[in-house]
Amino acid sequence: MVERRGVGRGRPASFGNRMSLARPVVIGNWKMNGLRADGLARAEALLDRLARAPDEGTLGICPPATLLAPIADRIGGQGLLLGGQDCSSERKGAHTGDISAAMLTDVGCKLVIVGHSERRHGHGEGDALVRAKAEAALQAGLDVILCIGETEEEWQAGRTTEVLDRQIEGSLPAGASAGRVIVAYEPVWAIGTGRTPSTVDIGRTHAHIRARLVDLVTQGADLRLLYGGSVKAKNAGEIMAAGDVEGVLVGGASLDADEFWAIFEAGRASGRG
Repeated sequence: MVERRGVGRGRPASFGNRMSLARPVVIGNWKMNGLRADGLARAEALLDRLARAPDEGTLGICPPATLLAPIADRIGGQGLLLGGQDCSSERKGAHTGDISAAMLTDVGCKLVIVGHSERRHGHGEGDALVRAKAEAALQAGLDVILCIGETEEEWQAGRTTEVLDRQIEGSLPAGASAGRVIVAYEPVWAIGTGRTPSTVDIGRTHAHIRARLVDLVTQGADLRLLYGGSVKAKNAGEIMAAGDVEGVLVGGASLDADEFWAIFEAGRASGRG
Protein backbone atom coordinates (compact mmCIF):
# COMPACT_ATOMS: atom_id res chain seq x y z
CA MET A 1 0.00 0.00 0.00
CA VAL A 2 1.25 3.44 -0.93
CA GLU A 3 1.07 5.99 1.83
CA ARG A 4 0.42 9.61 1.09
CA ARG A 5 2.46 11.95 3.23
CA GLY A 6 0.60 14.83 4.78
CA VAL A 7 -2.16 15.10 2.15
CA GLY A 8 -5.81 14.28 2.79
CA ARG A 9 -7.47 12.66 5.76
CA GLY A 10 -7.90 9.15 6.99
CA ARG A 11 -6.23 6.02 5.85
CA PRO A 12 -5.12 5.98 2.20
CA ALA A 13 -6.71 3.42 -0.05
CA SER A 14 -4.71 0.72 -1.77
CA PHE A 15 -5.32 0.29 -5.48
CA GLY A 16 -2.49 -2.06 -6.33
CA ASN A 17 0.36 -1.47 -8.76
CA ARG A 18 0.68 -1.85 -12.51
CA MET A 19 3.63 -1.95 -14.81
CA SER A 20 4.68 1.60 -15.66
CA LEU A 21 3.80 2.84 -19.13
CA ALA A 22 6.72 2.82 -21.54
CA ARG A 23 8.21 6.18 -22.43
CA PRO A 24 7.39 8.35 -24.21
CA VAL A 25 3.77 8.49 -23.08
CA VAL A 26 1.79 10.36 -25.75
CA ILE A 27 -1.93 10.81 -25.11
CA GLY A 28 -4.38 12.58 -27.40
CA ASN A 29 -7.33 14.48 -25.94
CA TRP A 30 -9.88 14.87 -28.72
CA LYS A 31 -12.13 17.06 -26.55
CA MET A 32 -15.60 17.66 -28.07
CA ASN A 33 -14.56 16.78 -31.60
CA GLY A 34 -15.42 13.88 -33.86
CA LEU A 35 -18.35 11.86 -35.11
CA ARG A 36 -18.39 8.10 -35.56
CA ALA A 37 -16.96 7.94 -39.10
CA ASP A 38 -14.01 10.31 -38.65
CA GLY A 39 -13.28 9.08 -35.13
CA LEU A 40 -13.05 5.46 -36.28
CA ALA A 41 -10.96 6.46 -39.29
CA ARG A 42 -8.52 8.33 -37.06
CA ALA A 43 -8.20 5.41 -34.64
CA GLU A 44 -7.70 2.95 -37.49
CA ALA A 45 -4.98 5.13 -39.00
CA LEU A 46 -3.11 5.06 -35.70
CA LEU A 47 -3.57 1.29 -35.37
CA ASP A 48 -2.14 0.80 -38.84
CA ARG A 49 0.96 2.80 -37.93
CA LEU A 50 1.38 0.96 -34.63
CA ALA A 51 1.26 -2.38 -36.41
CA ARG A 52 4.21 -1.37 -38.58
CA ALA A 53 6.26 0.46 -35.94
CA PRO A 54 8.80 -0.70 -33.35
CA ASP A 55 7.23 -1.66 -30.04
CA GLU A 56 8.43 1.43 -28.19
CA GLY A 57 6.54 4.01 -26.16
CA THR A 58 2.89 4.36 -25.17
CA LEU A 59 0.26 5.88 -27.44
CA GLY A 60 -3.28 6.62 -26.27
CA ILE A 61 -6.40 8.54 -27.21
CA CYS A 62 -9.26 10.07 -25.21
CA PRO A 63 -12.20 10.52 -27.59
CA PRO A 64 -15.61 11.97 -26.75
CA ALA A 65 -17.83 9.64 -24.74
CA THR A 66 -20.03 8.86 -27.75
CA LEU A 67 -17.06 7.33 -29.57
CA LEU A 68 -15.66 5.18 -26.77
CA ALA A 69 -17.70 2.05 -27.46
CA PRO A 70 -17.21 1.88 -31.24
CA ILE A 71 -13.52 2.65 -30.97
CA ALA A 72 -13.07 0.14 -28.15
CA ASP A 73 -14.70 -2.51 -30.34
CA ARG A 74 -12.30 -1.66 -33.15
CA ILE A 75 -9.00 -1.40 -31.24
CA GLY A 76 -9.46 -4.00 -28.51
CA GLY A 77 -6.08 -5.22 -27.28
CA GLN A 78 -4.04 -3.84 -30.17
CA GLY A 79 -1.70 -1.52 -28.29
CA LEU A 80 -3.58 1.78 -28.55
CA LEU A 81 -4.71 2.88 -25.09
CA LEU A 82 -8.25 4.18 -24.76
CA GLY A 83 -9.25 6.74 -22.15
CA GLY A 84 -12.10 8.96 -21.05
CA GLN A 85 -11.93 12.74 -20.85
CA ASP A 86 -13.60 12.95 -17.44
CA CYS A 87 -15.59 10.88 -14.97
CA SER A 88 -17.98 11.41 -12.09
CA SER A 89 -16.85 11.20 -8.49
CA GLU A 90 -19.96 9.10 -7.81
CA ARG A 91 -20.26 5.38 -8.43
CA LYS A 92 -23.84 5.48 -9.75
CA GLY A 93 -27.22 7.08 -9.13
CA ALA A 94 -29.25 10.17 -9.98
CA HIS A 95 -26.54 12.16 -11.78
CA THR A 96 -28.02 13.07 -15.13
CA GLY A 97 -25.45 13.43 -17.89
CA ASP A 98 -22.54 12.11 -15.83
CA ILE A 99 -20.44 9.05 -16.62
CA SER A 100 -19.04 6.92 -13.82
CA ALA A 101 -15.52 5.54 -13.78
CA ALA A 102 -16.97 2.01 -13.76
CA MET A 103 -18.82 2.79 -16.99
CA LEU A 104 -15.56 3.84 -18.60
CA THR A 105 -13.90 0.63 -17.45
CA ASP A 106 -16.86 -1.38 -18.72
CA VAL A 107 -16.62 0.10 -22.20
CA GLY A 108 -12.90 -0.69 -22.45
CA CYS A 109 -11.09 2.40 -21.15
CA LYS A 110 -7.77 2.00 -19.35
CA LEU A 111 -7.35 5.58 -18.14
CA VAL A 112 -9.16 8.87 -17.62
CA ILE A 113 -8.24 12.55 -17.57
CA VAL A 114 -9.29 14.52 -14.48
CA GLY A 115 -8.74 18.15 -13.56
CA HIS A 116 -8.28 19.50 -17.09
CA SER A 117 -8.37 23.29 -17.05
CA GLU A 118 -11.45 23.24 -19.27
CA ARG A 119 -13.19 21.40 -16.43
CA ARG A 120 -11.61 23.44 -13.64
CA HIS A 121 -12.33 26.83 -15.19
CA GLY A 122 -15.18 26.08 -17.58
CA HIS A 123 -17.19 23.98 -15.12
CA GLY A 124 -15.99 25.35 -11.79
CA GLU A 125 -14.36 22.14 -10.61
CA GLY A 126 -12.18 22.65 -7.54
CA ASP A 127 -9.32 20.58 -6.21
CA ALA A 128 -11.50 18.54 -3.84
CA LEU A 129 -13.80 17.42 -6.64
CA VAL A 130 -10.88 16.61 -8.92
CA ARG A 131 -9.37 14.51 -6.16
CA ALA A 132 -12.68 12.69 -5.59
CA LYS A 133 -12.91 11.92 -9.31
CA ALA A 134 -9.35 10.60 -9.34
CA GLU A 135 -10.03 8.33 -6.39
CA ALA A 136 -13.23 7.03 -7.99
CA ALA A 137 -11.27 6.27 -11.15
CA LEU A 138 -8.56 4.37 -9.27
CA GLN A 139 -11.15 2.34 -7.42
CA ALA A 140 -12.77 1.41 -10.74
CA GLY A 141 -9.45 0.16 -12.12
CA LEU A 142 -8.60 3.14 -14.31
CA ASP A 143 -5.25 4.87 -14.42
CA VAL A 144 -5.47 8.63 -13.91
CA ILE A 145 -4.01 11.58 -15.79
CA LEU A 146 -4.20 14.43 -13.30
CA CYS A 147 -3.95 17.86 -14.95
CA ILE A 148 -2.56 20.93 -13.22
CA GLY A 149 -1.64 24.36 -14.54
CA GLU A 150 -1.68 28.09 -13.96
CA THR A 151 -3.59 30.81 -15.81
CA GLU A 152 -1.82 33.56 -17.73
CA GLU A 153 -2.56 36.06 -14.97
CA GLU A 154 -1.02 33.73 -12.38
CA TRP A 155 1.97 33.08 -14.64
CA GLN A 156 2.62 36.77 -15.21
CA ALA A 157 2.35 37.39 -11.47
CA GLY A 158 5.06 34.78 -10.81
CA ARG A 159 2.65 32.50 -8.96
CA THR A 160 3.12 29.35 -11.06
CA THR A 161 4.72 27.19 -8.38
CA GLU A 162 2.31 28.45 -5.73
CA VAL A 163 -0.68 27.46 -7.89
CA LEU A 164 0.79 24.10 -8.83
CA ASP A 165 1.57 23.29 -5.19
CA ARG A 166 -2.02 24.03 -4.23
CA GLN A 167 -3.43 21.95 -7.06
CA ILE A 168 -1.13 19.01 -6.38
CA GLU A 169 -1.83 18.98 -2.66
CA GLY A 170 -5.56 19.40 -3.15
CA SER A 171 -6.08 17.11 -6.16
CA LEU A 172 -3.64 14.24 -5.76
CA PRO A 173 -5.64 11.12 -4.85
CA ALA A 174 -4.99 8.99 -1.81
CA GLY A 175 -3.37 5.80 -3.01
CA ALA A 176 -1.44 7.55 -5.80
CA SER A 177 1.32 5.29 -7.07
CA ALA A 178 3.66 5.00 -10.01
CA GLY A 179 1.92 3.28 -12.89
CA ARG A 180 -1.53 4.39 -11.72
CA VAL A 181 -1.29 8.19 -11.59
CA ILE A 182 0.28 10.45 -14.23
CA VAL A 183 0.60 14.18 -13.61
CA ALA A 184 0.21 16.44 -16.64
CA TYR A 185 1.39 20.05 -16.41
CA GLU A 186 -0.68 22.17 -18.79
CA PRO A 187 -0.25 25.94 -18.44
CA VAL A 188 -3.74 27.27 -19.18
CA TRP A 189 -2.35 30.11 -21.25
CA ALA A 190 -0.63 27.66 -23.61
CA ILE A 191 -3.63 25.44 -24.36
CA GLY A 192 -4.81 26.01 -27.93
CA THR A 193 -2.96 29.31 -28.25
CA GLY A 194 0.14 28.21 -30.13
CA ARG A 195 2.27 29.54 -27.26
CA THR A 196 4.47 27.35 -25.10
CA PRO A 197 6.93 28.00 -22.28
CA SER A 198 10.59 27.64 -23.16
CA THR A 199 12.04 24.17 -22.69
CA VAL A 200 14.13 25.60 -19.86
CA ASP A 201 10.98 26.81 -18.14
CA ILE A 202 9.22 23.49 -18.75
CA GLY A 203 12.17 21.58 -17.31
CA ARG A 204 12.35 23.89 -14.30
CA THR A 205 8.63 23.60 -13.61
CA HIS A 206 8.66 19.83 -13.98
CA ALA A 207 11.61 19.64 -11.58
CA HIS A 208 9.54 21.57 -9.04
CA ILE A 209 6.55 19.26 -9.56
CA ARG A 210 8.81 16.24 -9.14
CA ALA A 211 10.21 17.57 -5.87
CA ARG A 212 6.71 18.23 -4.58
CA LEU A 213 5.57 14.72 -5.50
CA VAL A 214 8.57 13.23 -3.73
CA ASP A 215 7.53 15.15 -0.61
CA LEU A 216 3.93 13.94 -0.81
CA VAL A 217 3.97 10.40 -2.18
CA THR A 218 6.12 7.40 -1.38
CA GLN A 219 6.59 6.69 -5.10
CA GLY A 220 6.76 10.36 -6.06
CA ALA A 221 10.10 9.92 -7.80
CA ASP A 222 8.55 7.44 -10.23
CA LEU A 223 5.23 9.02 -11.22
CA ARG A 224 5.12 9.91 -14.89
CA LEU A 225 5.12 13.64 -15.74
CA LEU A 226 3.63 14.88 -19.01
CA TYR A 227 3.57 18.33 -20.56
CA GLY A 228 0.55 19.69 -22.42
CA GLY A 229 -0.24 22.96 -24.17
CA SER A 230 0.14 23.65 -27.92
CA VAL A 231 2.22 20.52 -28.49
CA LYS A 232 2.91 19.94 -32.18
CA ALA A 233 5.24 17.78 -34.24
CA LYS A 234 7.65 20.69 -34.68
CA ASN A 235 8.18 21.22 -30.94
CA ALA A 236 7.38 17.81 -29.44
CA GLY A 237 10.89 16.39 -29.65
CA GLU A 238 12.46 19.39 -27.96
CA ILE A 239 9.80 19.39 -25.23
CA MET A 240 10.19 15.66 -24.53
CA ALA A 241 13.97 16.00 -24.38
CA ALA A 242 13.63 18.44 -21.46
CA GLY A 243 14.34 17.19 -17.97
CA ASP A 244 11.57 15.26 -16.19
CA VAL A 245 9.27 15.34 -19.25
CA GLU A 246 8.27 11.76 -19.98
CA GLY A 247 5.61 12.42 -22.54
CA VAL A 248 2.93 14.83 -23.69
CA LEU A 249 -0.82 15.35 -23.49
CA VAL A 250 -1.88 16.59 -26.91
CA GLY A 251 -5.04 18.53 -27.74
CA GLY A 252 -5.84 19.86 -31.19
CA ALA A 253 -2.87 18.24 -32.90
CA SER A 254 -4.20 14.80 -31.93
CA LEU A 255 -7.15 15.30 -34.31
CA ASP A 256 -4.82 14.82 -37.27
CA ALA A 257 -3.51 11.25 -37.33
CA ASP A 258 -0.40 12.21 -39.31
CA GLU A 259 0.49 15.07 -36.97
CA PHE A 260 -0.24 13.01 -33.87
CA TRP A 261 1.91 10.15 -35.13
CA ALA A 262 4.72 12.58 -35.92
CA ILE A 263 4.54 13.79 -32.30
CA PHE A 264 4.86 10.20 -31.11
CA GLU A 265 7.84 9.58 -33.37
CA ALA A 266 9.47 12.81 -32.20
CA GLY A 267 9.14 11.61 -28.64
CA ARG A 268 10.74 8.27 -29.42
CA ALA A 269 13.57 10.01 -31.26
CA SER A 270 14.16 12.41 -28.36
CA GLY A 271 15.71 9.68 -26.22
CA ARG A 272 12.81 9.52 -23.75
CA GLY A 273 11.78 6.04 -24.88
